[in-house]
Amino acid sequence: MKLAKRVQSLMLGASLLAAGLPAWAVVDSEGGPAVRQLNFQQPVTRIAEEIYSLHNLMLVICLAIFIGVFGVMFYSILKHRRSLGHKPATFHESTAVEIAWTVVPFLIVIAMALPATKTVVAMKDTSNADITIKATGMQWKWGYDYLKGEGEGISFLSNLATPREQIGLPGQEATQPKGENYLLEVDNEMVVPVGKKIRMVFTANDVIHAWTIPAFAIKQDAIPGFVRDGWFKADKIGVYRGNCVELCGKDHAFMPIVVRVVSAEDYTAWVAGEKKKMAALADDPNKVWTIDELKTRGEQVYAANCVACHQANGKGVPNAFAALDGSQVVNGAKAHNIEVLLNGQDTPAYPAAMPAWKQLSDTEIAAVITYTRNTWSNKAAENIVQPAEVLAARSK
Repeated sequence: MKLAKRVQSLMLGASLLAAGLPAWAVVDSEGGPAVRQLNFQQPVTRIAEEIYSLHNLMLVICLAIFIGVFGVMFYSILKHRRSLGHKPATFHESTAVEIAWTVVPFLIVIAMALPATKTVVAMKDTSNADITIKATGMQWKWGYDYLKGEGEGISFLSNLATPREQIGLPGQEATQPKGENYLLEVDNEMVVPVGKKIRMVFTANDVIHAWTIPAFAIKQDAIPGFVRDGWFKADKIGVYRGNCVELCGKDHAFMPIVVRVVSAEDYTAWVAGEKKKMAALADDPNKVWTIDELKTRGEQVYAANCVACHQANGKGVPNAFAALDGSQVVNGAKAHNIEVLLNGQDTPAYPAAMPAWKQLSDTEIAAVITYTRNTWSNKAAENIVQPAEVLAARSK
């Protein structure tokens, strides 16, 4: 009686626990693991959904085999025991039984292998990718290089962003409470567009690492001297988190992976922003340029940023935007010209003021000023502006 009551209590407790733990429990971090999570993370790719379904299918098959085998075994033990008067069988072997326990497991394995093989083959098919990104593991961060597709040429490092005050030092307690995305946040997220096939190429420059995002169902070792690949196509916009899952040294726990999936429009905007950042970092403001170099670069900057208002011929738009061809500002002192581009200028003769262009690099501003001072009918006395002059004006 006591045993029955204990079993009943355990079953009641298990049912209550299961009721309070849905498959996608309360999220502990955006795109990361969930509190008291019993199952996989919510899949956001077709492959992840297939793996999740396979997992459940295999679990059901194994459970059915377990119940069947142990059910027959315990039934035989209980119903054919000596105390009930049963005697052991005298036959030694049975051809039918031998055939049955060979053929049935074989058919079960085939039934399990067919859908699993289909998914594994699909996981390895990296052809026809829209974007190719190389992920390089290093102690202890990730490097990303966009190799093909929109964003080609973008390169950056991704480091843990969780403050050390939340982690603590060896032998010392943390001095700040842990954040929502503790140890699963980075300073530079990998950004990809939704609905596009992303081929990932993996390698490492020191020891073996492993790149994984559970919601994408992608996991691949990054091995020094070798190139491995995989792919994913996220069907839902959001932020998804993972980390290195190959023991790689003392800071193995401190190299998370964060992928932000955005719309096609937002991705294009992100690519443009990243390329501007890279161009700004690549330009040395102390470099002395020739006038031809500045004019060539300036024409590109003008076409990208100025042509909509001032027009390709520099004539502007009557009663809307000022002309640069023959402009007193463009042909006047270059210090004032630099000041106008950096800080903008009110233009009472026109409805819209000249905006500030501080977001351009020193080289871009110097180049576009030099271009306008030497183009159309303009022949400014001070016909060249170097990036160092813009840097000096920006620092005032």
